[in-house]
Amino acid sequence: MKILLTGANGFIGRYLLARLLRAGHDVVPAVRDPNQTDRLLPAPASIRIDLNRDTDPAIWSARLQGIDAVVNCAGILSGRPGQSIRAIHADAPKALFAACVESGVRRVIQISAISARSDAPTAYASTKKEADDFLAETGLDWVIVRPSLVYAGGAYGGTALFRALAALPFAIPLTGKGDQLFQPIHVDDLAETILRLLDTPSIRRQIIDPVGPEQLPLRQLLIDLRRWLGFAPAPTLSIPLWMIRPVARLGDIVGGTINTTALRQLQYGNVGDVEGFARATGVYPRAWAAALRNEPSQPQDRWHARLYFLRPLLRLAIAATWIVSGFVGLFSPAALAQSLSLIGTGFTALVVWTTCLLDIAVGIAVLARRRRAAITLVQLVTVSAYTTVLTFLEPSLWSEPFGPLLKNIPFAIAILVLAAIEPER
Repeated sequence: MKILLTGANGFIGRYLLARLLRAGHDVVPAVRDPNQTDRLLPAPASIRIDLNRDTDPAIWSARLQGIDAVVNCAGILSGRPGQSIRAIHADAPKALFAACVESGVRRVIQISAISARSDAPTAYASTKKEADDFLAETGLDWVIVRPSLVYAGGAYGGTALFRALAALPFAIPLTGKGDQLFQPIHVDDLAETILRLLDTPSIRRQIIDPVGPEQLPLRQLLIDLRRWLGFAPAPTLSIPLWMIRPVARLGDIVGGTINTTALRQLQYGNVGDVEGFARATGVYPRAWAAALRNEPSQPQDRWHARLYFLRPLLRLAIAATWIVSGFVGLFSPAALAQSLSLIGTGFTALVVWTTCLLDIAVGIAVLARRRRAAITLVQLVTVSAYTTVLTFLEPSLWSEPFGPLLKNIPFAIAILVLAAIEPER
């Protein structure tokens, strides 16, 4: 079967792509960066899409030539610059579904969310439901799949956050009492569900909620994850919601997994009917504890959990170093020029202003997280240039007690470390 798979570069999408290929299907990943998925295919077959803009059915019709089924698992938790949650969750999928009607592609599987209900508390859930409702009104052989928390050997988004919280030293922080319920389902069981649906045409025009066999509170999930990661037991620490909400609002501004959408989704709940799921699909999901036991953690899992909160702090520290040093130079240009032995030269003001403005611009670019490879190169070249020039002008800076030039070495290494751990996918 030839399948168009949107969101194939995502957390669920990458596992699903591998499972579909292993089952012998011909998969066409529809993604923003075809190079990533083409590396996973026997031969290049990915197509470039942009769900922020592809909201016209005519755009999708050409892509559906020769396609037997469509699986849509694209999604983002919240909108951010350059990413419209309405377009990605509602407008583009509706255009895709309309194109399926026009092109004669009957089988469509929509991977939605268990919170996509009429009382949805977030734009994430309400936009998912809008696409679900549109699909349900078509005459296609659709199935809407609304999984609970999906976990795997790897981690991204909410599962990565849970691992990081579980790995914190001294205590495991909880949202409120930590009694929010989940029915976590392993990604392999979700992928098996999608395969069953593709292979069973009689299962159609249904809403199915893939969930695990147990309802577990957040507190237990974090305790289990800490044990799985191999860290010593730690007490739990209940943090009132009124203390978490300001942090979530800050996350809305600067970006990150801890934000108001994630908090509302957490409070809404993530449970469903496992017996109904098993009856509808024939898939009997594995238990949470058994899955963790059968897939033991590795050193890289512990590294990732420990680095999760350190990565944004490292980014902020590097950006602040550039920005603060730039402003300090702007407010004390004479002192800076004197330290460089440039007083009396005709280029003093130009050199001071240029280097200070460059520092500020680099710091802002680090915070923006755009063109990361280029910004990393700019930083390393700038640090090297500063070090070389200062060594020529003031070689004594290497031997000063506070080591102003020696500090450039760990600073450059910090830049490289951030570049290595910054990409999320």
